[in-house]
Amino acid sequence: MKSAFLLQHLHVIAEDNECVKVIGLYASKEDALGAIERLASQPGFSGCPKLIDPLEDDEESGFYIDEYEIGKDHWSEGYVTV
Repeated sequence: MKSAFLLQHLHVIAEDNECVKVIGLYASKEDALGAIERLASQPGFSGCPKLIDPLEDDEESGFYIDEYEIGKDHWSEGYVTV
């Protein structure tokens, strides 16, 4: 299985106001972690520089790494608009 690692940053500004930034797509988790090290002290990112584990962390603002298998559909159902 070949995977790619998507690095994003979420900044929750208020309850109904958040900003998500796609940082990059990396060949390994280590590469994505290296990007966090490079960016964590930059303006904006320094306010919420932590790598977030949604299963363990109470806070939402910070960096997220998601692994995706290459060549696979990751959203295979339709959607509705409300």
